[in-house]
Amino acid sequence: MEYRRLGSSGLKLSALSFGAWVTFANQLDRGQARALIAQAFEAGINFFDNAETYANGEAERIMGDVLADLRLPRDAWCVSSKVYFGAHDHPAPTQKGLSRKHVIEACEQALRRLRVEHLDLYYCHRPDPETPIAETVGAMDSLIRQGKVLYWGTSEWPAESIAEAARIAAERGWYAPTMEQPEYNLLHRDRVEVEYAPLYASLGLGTTTWSPLASGLLTGKYAAGIPADSRMATPGYEWLARRLASPEGQARLERARRFAALAAEIGAKPAQLAIAWCLRSPHVSSVILGAGRAEQLRENLGALALSAQLDAATWMRVEVAAA
Repeated sequence: MEYRRLGSSGLKLSALSFGAWVTFANQLDRGQARALIAQAFEAGINFFDNAETYANGEAERIMGDVLADLRLPRDAWCVSSKVYFGAHDHPAPTQKGLSRKHVIEACEQALRRLRVEHLDLYYCHRPDPETPIAETVGAMDSLIRQGKVLYWGTSEWPAESIAEAARIAAERGWYAPTMEQPEYNLLHRDRVEVEYAPLYASLGLGTTTWSPLASGLLTGKYAAGIPADSRMATPGYEWLARRLASPEGQARLERARRFAALAAEIGAKPAQLAIAWCLRSPHVSSVILGAGRAEQLRENLGALALSAQLDAATWMRVEVAAA
């Protein structure tokens, strides 16, 4: 396993990490989740990603139960949560958003579900237009000073909002955001490569990126339709299928077909090639994997070796194929 600093912080995360979105509680029971976390940790993964909204908190309960059951050394791994959407299908006004009340109470709830004394990483899952950024930054600063959070960051925030949060933190002597968790893959790259470009040097921003396979598109599995056991067929994620059916989704699918064809031509598995491409970015601290089966996780982990094997000319062909 390769380990990378989280931006300019001193925290080192595994270049590949393991997340619970969609899979835990929806596709995986506790036993299956236990086997995958054990496999991931044995392979060197030290960062496990979660959020209050994943299966309305059940994903965190499963992960916390598994991590406790495996008795892995607490100082050998990191766990995250995210706050914004709430942990209910129909949250009350105070059960969602980035108000000081919800940020702090959601943290307490995540700590209980994950069965830990602190969150290593805590993200604002989306920007909240109804809450002043200063209120959210102040809440995160309080949690860090209380020892309940070690690093805080954002997920899918506009660059100007991240910069504003950092400015407020600097002016008031508060802890600034350390990391951002954006979508990043061959079909969705502008935010990481263009919008956030000024922030890597100015703020020392790290990134823990999600959806390296573009919700499975880059594996080639949707080339002939939506398989019954796929992510897009999972109840509650119909929006993924609707997005695929749109004109933009069909254009992305055609790009994915060209990418899969090139992967076959060069003798690489599409999933490995897609993840390896993400690893090439110097601004990616960790790529979050969402494998639901042992063989998938094993294949995904092979991206580390593949990323070092391909030459510049081949990577150029990959870029052209997915353009």
